[in-house]
Parts: sequence; structure tokens; C-alpha cells
Amino acid sequence: MNASSRIFDDIRLGLVFFTRLPLPHFEVKDRSLADAIWTAPLVGLVVAVIAWLAYAVAALLGLAPSLAAALALASGMLVTGALHEDGLSDTSDGFGGGRTRERKLEIMRDSRIGTYGACALALSILARWSAIADLASPGHVLVGLVVAHIASRALIPAFMQMLPQARIDGLSAGVGTLSDNVVLTALAIGAVALLLLGLKGAVVAALCLVLLFVAFRKLCLAQIGGQSGDTIGALQQLAEIALLFAASAILA
Repeated sequence: MNASSRIFDDIRLGLVFFTRLPLPHFEVKDRSLADAIWTAPLVGLVVAVIAWLAYAVAALLGLAPSLAAALALASGMLVTGALHEDGLSDTSDGFGGGRTRERKLEIMRDSRIGTYGACALALSILARWSAIADLASPGHVLVGLVVAHIASRALIPAFMQMLPQARIDGLSAGVGTLSDNVVLTALAIGAVALLLLGLKGAVVAALCLVLLFVAFRKLCLAQIGGQSGDTIGALQQLAEIALLFAASAILA
């Protein structure tokens, strides 16, 4: 298999795993999700463009930025099946409601949403909606969405590599071991996306992401001894919020 075929297969695997897009059936023999997880930020680009198209159409129809922002958020969640939002709510319920590591993981596995999860989900939606509406201009919204969706997902491989598995089964555990190349490629894509905020803005945003990453890593280790699929989703949501706030401060 040549390099271009591997890249194409990796992108298709990433889209299948991270989105609900109706893609045609295909078979990949020599690539795994561990190989393809570097495409997470590229999937973020797809999600960002779809969300922006919803915003742009709403703006063309004369809708207020607040309504257009709501449609952009809804489009993004529809494309991903609210995958990362689900992780945020489950993580919040587990970390907030469990007293022991085992109980926290048990709560996180439960499909029912609790008070902590509902509050976290509501705050996430409110924060992102406010930032997108504040950007207002379709051009600024495009930059904000692209930066936020790409760079937030660029952290996923590094987070998976740097933390042990919190449980022996589950979505994250099934991915397998990630190579350094996979992690570095994803981070490089995220770094390029940050440059859309300008050099100074990129440095500020990168520092925010580093602080968030370190703090959340420490929290996950203290709460459940590692990472799971839910905590990966929570990290993505927190990073997306931080980046949208940064874009709003820099561009609006």
C-alpha cells in the first residue's frame, strides 16, 4: 500500500469513527484506528466547515448571529452524533458523583445523564454559542470554528498516549497503542490551524491548551487513574470552548 492510499484510508477511518456521515462501505486491510487517529483534527475541519455552512446560510437569510450560532452548533452535533458532548456529560457525572475510582467508572459507563452531566452539557453549549454569536461576522466565525474544531481534536492522540487506560475495555482501550508519529502529526496539524489567529494569537492559544491539557491530565489521574473515551470527549469539549473564547477575544 502506497503512502497516498494509507492517508486516504486513514481519513476514511477517522470519518467513520468520529462522525455520523453517511459514507459508502469500504474495507481497510492494513490500517487500524491506532494508525488513523492522527486524522482527528482533519475530521474537525470537516465538522467546522459543515457548521460554518449552516451559519453562513442563516446569515444570508437575515437571521441574527445568535440564531445562526445555534444552527451552527446543532449542525456540528448532528454530524458527530454529539460524541464528545456525551463524553463531557459522562465524565462530569462520574467525577462529580462517585466517591471511589470504581464507582466513578461505573457512573461514566451508565447511559443515563445526571445532574452534573446535564449542567456541564448546558454550560458547554451556552459557552460555545455565546462565543460563536460574539464572532458574528461569517468570516470570523469560519476562522473560529476551524481553529477550535481542528486544534481541540489535535490533542486527542497525545492525551491517549500520555495517560494509561482507566479500564481494560471500552472505546479508548480498543484503539490500541499509538505511535509517536501519529501523535506528532496530529499536533502539527493543530499548530498550523492555530496560526489562523495570527502568530501572537497562536502563541496565546497554544499556552492555553497546554495549561488545560496538563490540568485535565492531572485531574483524570487523580479521579480514575488514567483516561477513557469519555475523558477524551471531555478534553475536546473543554479545548473547543477555550479556543472559541480565544478566537472571540482576538477577532471580534
